[in-house]
Amino acid sequence: MKRILVTGAAGFIGSHLVERLLERGHPVVAVDSFDDYYEPRIKRANIAKALQHPSYRLCELDICDEPNLTALFGQVRPEVVVHLAARVGVRASLRDPNLYNRVNIIGSQHLLDACRAVRPSHLVFASSSSVYGGNTDVPFTEDNPTAQPVCPYAATKRMNELMAHVYSHVYGLNITMLRFFTAYGPRQRPDMAIHKFTRLIDAGQPVPMFGNGSTARDYTYIDDILDGVLKAVDKPFRFEILNLGEQHTTTLRELIDILARYLGKPAKIEQLPRQPGDVEITCANIEKARCLLGYSPQVAIEEGIARFVAWYTAGNA
Repeated sequence: MKRILVTGAAGFIGSHLVERLLERGHPVVAVDSFDDYYEPRIKRANIAKALQHPSYRLCELDICDEPNLTALFGQVRPEVVVHLAARVGVRASLRDPNLYNRVNIIGSQHLLDACRAVRPSHLVFASSSSVYGGNTDVPFTEDNPTAQPVCPYAATKRMNELMAHVYSHVYGLNITMLRFFTAYGPRQRPDMAIHKFTRLIDAGQPVPMFGNGSTARDYTYIDDILDGVLKAVDKPFRFEILNLGEQHTTTLRELIDILARYLGKPAKIEQLPRQPGDVEITCANIEKARCLLGYSPQVAIEEGIARFVAWYTAGNA
């Protein structure tokens, strides 16, 4: 089985992906810096199961540490790389754009250079639906304009796509960029809307609703995200950008109502002004991923929320 290196391997998506790869028999080298964007102890809990596996190797390393990242790649010589590590969060990026530039652009540059040196069969690279900016022409297709991002985080992810294309075109790397659309499910970051709102509703505290609740997102359950990533791991391309979404939208108000229903508790709404960096809507056209990967999301929002609430109320959060 192919030796796979995963960055951001202790996070929400990364920890789930690593478990799936180990189940399939792949030796996995897991890279994570355990930064303080949210509690590192949460990420350490995410990898507790993987740490028991004989084919799992954890490397606590920041992708911005170029010498040690380069040395690790030279030692491990991964056959496939999945790059999930990034500084995340739209609003946080507005507060500290320099940090996002350093981690997401410079750190990812180091990762691309390490791949150029060791030549894995291919690189699967996480991008984001945020690159579509304020576009309201839904559903978003991969050839929609992406020249007007509305927050630093989105700009860094678009820059990742552009630089990845250069490395594919000039240096011959096989790279698949996956634009994730609002992933959720067990282990979701505590700052993300579904997890945060669940916690607040459960505690009887006010839920902040920015704007009038009409903004809409394409929420994608973790199992469907993983299905797309694993299919990309199995099938290299010279260079492709693919949407991974559920292809339906849920408004903010609808989301709060669904969460309240499954929790069996009322939601106390605190209506607040729209936030800078927020977009009106996201919605994925997934026909390209369906055609090239056989990607077919199975978990609709109601089922996904039911699963998430069951995980949360079981005391796993």
